[in-house]
Amino acid sequence: MTDQQWNILVSVIQGERVTPLPVGFIIDSPWLPNWYGRTFIDYFTNDHVWLSANLKAIETFPEVLFLPGFWSEYGMCTEPSAFGVRCHFPKNEFPYPYKNIDSAEDIEALVVPDPRTDGLLPFVINRLKLAQSTIEASGHKIRFAVARGPLNIASYLMGTTEFLTMMMMTPEKIHMLMQKITVFLKQWLQYQIEAFPTIDGVFLLDDIIGFMGEAEFREFGLPYFKELYSIPVTVKFLHNDAPCRVCAPLLPEMGVNLFNMGFDITLNELKELTRNKVTLVGNLPPRDVLAAASPESVYQATQTMLKELRDSTHLIISCGGGMPPGVTTENIRAFIKAVNEYIP
Repeated sequence: MTDQQWNILVSVIQGERVTPLPVGFIIDSPWLPNWYGRTFIDYFTNDHVWLSANLKAIETFPEVLFLPGFWSEYGMCTEPSAFGVRCHFPKNEFPYPYKNIDSAEDIEALVVPDPRTDGLLPFVINRLKLAQSTIEASGHKIRFAVARGPLNIASYLMGTTEFLTMMMMTPEKIHMLMQKITVFLKQWLQYQIEAFPTIDGVFLLDDIIGFMGEAEFREFGLPYFKELYSIPVTVKFLHNDAPCRVCAPLLPEMGVNLFNMGFDITLNELKELTRNKVTLVGNLPPRDVLAAASPESVYQATQTMLKELRDSTHLIISCGGGMPPGVTTENIRAFIKAVNEYIP
């Protein structure tokens, strides 16, 4: 993000009106490699391809706030790799980690990783270090420390069903796991901030929140997210595109001030649930509209979404979730056009 874009983001979070409404998208490996004309494995293993794809995005859409911007990542394998999981990297499909916790005893034996040396994390940092001068020459800066959230990582290490089941059967073991993961994540986020002093935001992605009831989230999620969002930065961003009605009222208590949701809820309803205390990033249907529809249909659907808004403050207009695979340049331009023509 440029300084001007960062200032716009902060202004919106503070409740100021910005005209036209800002457009922002979460972009990473599900969309960028193929949009750029390369495979996933090229994007993950070739720093030049990774940097060039990100540069092309900011040059093609200079008005868009890309979040987090120049995201150095290896898909779902990034943080789990530090815990020693085996990672699967198909040539042109999403990578995924294999679970490595099968019992309560495995949780007890789990060692908190060192983000400076373990798994793929040193490669994440070094890629950014090598690219930093080019990123800054383009007018942008590294703004966010980024990680998958603690519930998400636990589900990768154990399997989602196993994690949620053990939460009910042996809660003390799940608390032990969550404590270890949170210690690791806090060290990982702080290491990123230490490595790049331009960072003034924390971005966590965690969809497992959407599979928990309020009581379970209050016990097994809320305390750990509050600890992570206690890191003193200006922007505290959460992505959860699973159902979010349970967590939405708790976002201010978590410390979240920027939230990217799915599309199964309206922005108006979310504003009510969050008491308009959280800036929302959303929420056009990503796959069925932004990716699959024609540019004309994207334009019309975006206009319809905007006309239904009862309050245009605390909003970054986006899709519901991250940018999905297959979204074309033409569809993004149609989306931007619709937002730019909207008059609150």
